[in-house]
Amino acid sequence: MKLIGSLTSPYVRKVRIVLAEKKLDCVFELENVWVPETTIQLANPLGKVPCLMMEDGSAMIDSRVIAEYLDTLTPVCKLLPANGNSRERADIKCWEALADGVLDAGVLVRLERTLRAPEQQSAAWIERQMSKVHLGLAALSQRLGESAYCAGIHYTLADVAVGCALGWLSFRFPEIDWRGAHPNLAKLYDKLAERPSFKDTVPQ
Repeated sequence: MKLIGSLTSPYVRKVRIVLAEKKLDCVFELENVWVPETTIQLANPLGKVPCLMMEDGSAMIDSRVIAEYLDTLTPVCKLLPANGNSRERADIKCWEALADGVLDAGVLVRLERTLRAPEQQSAAWIERQMSKVHLGLAALSQRLGESAYCAGIHYTLADVAVGCALGWLSFRFPEIDWRGAHPNLAKLYDKLAERPSFKDTVPQ
């Protein structure tokens, strides 16, 4: 398998962490989708990363799809419960959707600020997206409570997703004091940051 992505994308980081936790071999190919010479459309017509190229030449897209697929390849470090426990599985996927939603809003703010001239930027649009970031963080914090991990006492894909969201916010939006506002999320992230899979994928 070959993973196409960047070193700064939190969605790519999620897949890289899953690959590491599952101890799966995969070639990592760097791709900058924002430069004119990018060839990402040859693999993913949507022009996004991550994109996982399979052994048969087919492509798998979207970090949520890829992560769920990778978890089926080996019993090592199961990140999602078996299909029989549909409620628990859906709960973990909701954690992932919420974490990714925070990222989606943050990415839109970053694109607005970096791709548009200052006079063309919409303050109302930025405020709307930042509201989603802050409300999403509050929801994640409330859901976590005093639990050791997102889904209780076990490390799951929910923790991977939340950890990637928090790490990216620290990287791209250091002015957001999510640690001060949500100390339980800070405690969770500090614990996750000690895992080799997180240490080896810090955005840079």
